[in-house]
Amino acid sequence: MKPNKYITLKHLLIDNKKHIGLQFNSDKVLNTLVKNLKNLEWSHKHDMFCLLNNKRNLDSIFSLFKGIAWVNTNYFFDKSNSKNLDEKFDLQWFRKRKRPSNYKTCPESFLDKLEIKRYANNTVRTYVSCFERFINYYPDKNIESLNETDVREYLRVLIQNNRSNSYINQSINSIKFYYEIVLGMPNRFYKIERPRKEKKLPTVLSPSEAKALINATNNIKHRCIVSLLYSAGLRRSELINLKPIDIDSKRMLIKVNDAKGKKDRLTLLAQSTLKDLRLYYKEFRPKNYLFEGQKNEKYSTTSIAKIIANAVTKTRIKKHVTAHTLRHSFATHLLENGTDLRYIQLLLGHSSTKTTEIYTHVASNNFISIKNPLD
Repeated sequence: MKPNKYITLKHLLIDNKKHIGLQFNSDKVLNTLVKNLKNLEWSHKHDMFCLLNNKRNLDSIFSLFKGIAWVNTNYFFDKSNSKNLDEKFDLQWFRKRKRPSNYKTCPESFLDKLEIKRYANNTVRTYVSCFERFINYYPDKNIESLNETDVREYLRVLIQNNRSNSYINQSINSIKFYYEIVLGMPNRFYKIERPRKEKKLPTVLSPSEAKALINATNNIKHRCIVSLLYSAGLRRSELINLKPIDIDSKRMLIKVNDAKGKKDRLTLLAQSTLKDLRLYYKEFRPKNYLFEGQKNEKYSTTSIAKIIANAVTKTRIKKHVTAHTLRHSFATHLLENGTDLRYIQLLLGHSSTKTTEIYTHVASNNFISIKNPLD
């Protein structure tokens, strides 16, 4: 029978020594049982039992509670936020950028650890930017001396400046990454409260708006890019990594390699898009990637953003449209046309249907049968 009692293991740093914290709701059985652990201490600061972090003590915890309580290690063992994408780690922007005098930059150890853990370049930029903003908020303090109080004060300033919950969470991630992963101070800031995740509905174009956007592009290359983003539900990073061999015209499918989460998947290829791709291929003859910039290098995400922005200006669409808006529109229009949510999940490459379910909130067919009280 599955245990109905739970113990969560936490990393604690007490007197500069690593400890294992045992966090659980007050329970007669667990309170009695936990005292069988040798050298057990009570931490008033962390309000939980703890003991030195070593393999013997860890093994004794699992042995003691086996079959009696479920030991939750989600906060204890290392987990990486790395997307593990097949891309070259790029720090040229970091080396070449202009910085004000007396500006504190990320330590090399911070960058080295990001590279070792194979974080995506976009994530690296975000972490570096967020962490440097934090350490430069305290220009006269040594980085290693900053503590939980300093972090809370900085987060309070972000909130007062109306920074988004997403940005605040990214800032917390970057700070925790340095102190806990780079410096090895286990869960030094685990009690820092995170803002609630905002549950905003995605912006969705109508089918006619999506087609108008495709028709408003300047040339066949731009047309193919916008068309693929919409008709295949691709992310920008997936589009720029496509190779000519990934287009399967016989099966009318597109293979997406090494997508988010290091997963391959298949998605749809539209007949009209295939026709445009053939014209594009004859004119541009791409060598390495389906869409290439100068010197046959991978096309840039900023160029894609400019293509979409120009098309939006021409069509005078008032919505805020990005490449991801086209992906949202692809999923929503499939749902409105009766496609099963499970298939949409596979086409988008979502790990869980819970992520895909957001489109049920914006699909118009869910509201058609509802009689408006005014009518």
